[in-house]
Amino acid sequence: MPTNLKEGQQAPDFTVPDADGKPVSLKEFRGKPVVLYFFPRAGTPG
Repeated sequence: MPTNLKEGQQAPDFTVPDADGKPVSLKEFRGKPVVLYFFPRAGTPG
């Protein structure tokens, strides 16, 4: 269920594959600065 976060609010934990397909969880970086960058997949509209 998508949640709208507000600035400064803690993000919920999630796991996504890295560039090599290995799972990475946000909890692994808890307490460290994290930048999330999303971009459209190649060949898709966006």
